[in-house]
Amino acid sequence: MDTDLSARTEGAISGSAGPAGRGPHGARGRETQFAQQGRVLNVFGNGFLILWALLVILPILWVVLGSFKTDSEIGGSAWSWPSHWSFDAFGRAWTKGIGGYFGNTVIVLTFSVTLTMLFGSMAAYVLARCEFRGNRFIYYLFVSGVMFPVYLALVPLFFQVNNLHMLNTYQGLVLVYAAFSMPFTVFFLHAFFRTLPTAVFEAALLDGASYTRAFFQVMVPMAKPGLLSVGIFNVLGQWNQYLLPVVLMQRQRGQSQAHQMLSQGLVNLLVAQGYSGDYPALFAGMTIAMIPVLVVYLSFQRQVQAGLTAGTFK
Repeated sequence: MDTDLSARTEGAISGSAGPAGRGPHGARGRETQFAQQGRVLNVFGNGFLILWALLVILPILWVVLGSFKTDSEIGGSAWSWPSHWSFDAFGRAWTKGIGGYFGNTVIVLTFSVTLTMLFGSMAAYVLARCEFRGNRFIYYLFVSGVMFPVYLALVPLFFQVNNLHMLNTYQGLVLVYAAFSMPFTVFFLHAFFRTLPTAVFEAALLDGASYTRAFFQVMVPMAKPGLLSVGIFNVLGQWNQYLLPVVLMQRQRGQSQAHQMLSQGLVNLLVAQGYSGDYPALFAGMTIAMIPVLVVYLSFQRQVQAGLTAGTFK
């Protein structure tokens, strides 16, 4: 009787709960539930990425197609293919001033990005690896600049640059670009420099290298992924900057272009057309403005991704 009772009890337990792999609440059941949730999340994430890609690609495609169309084709259908592929609109946009604006922007970015990366990397390294009184205060002072909106500084910035006699000059805009890009550069590189090993730097000092030489010849090459990443962000941000050039690079009487930037040139090209607008030339100017940004990002895409993840895996 005891044997039959034990057998019936074991059978009831196995029938209600079942083995771990067969029961509805067993290990396999939980794995199946997690797999279903993962598939739902993947579908949602992939769908969001596809939607975001369409929102980015479609306007770019529309602008590029419009630069090869005529005014009638642009007004007729937005997504139709051009009847005749011609680069005449690019020539008209270039001769109407886009070429000069493009050159001004390249000149300013060459010096502003160089100054930003040079002083930003030096400040970030000192704050990340050197302990001294006021270190954290200076670091948080830099970080607070990331949250400071540029709109609040436009009026005092205009008068300050004007008092320094740098209004409508390359050097004035270069210094302002570098100053506003410095907080993000220091914030980004500070975390990156903290992940680098100190043994190599100390070995260079023991070999007789100075702190400056050890920094530029040892630490900077090791920080190349992070420097490339933040450099690309600075190029993109300064290339697309519009508000600061409008305030600091104002066209004077008797000057056709002064030292205005490419973003200002596109607005001037639209305003100068009036009611008889040359929209293919305008779209061509926008395409010229987008090409360098796309080329830079696509060329260094892997380096940017490596720089963003390098500090996590070290």
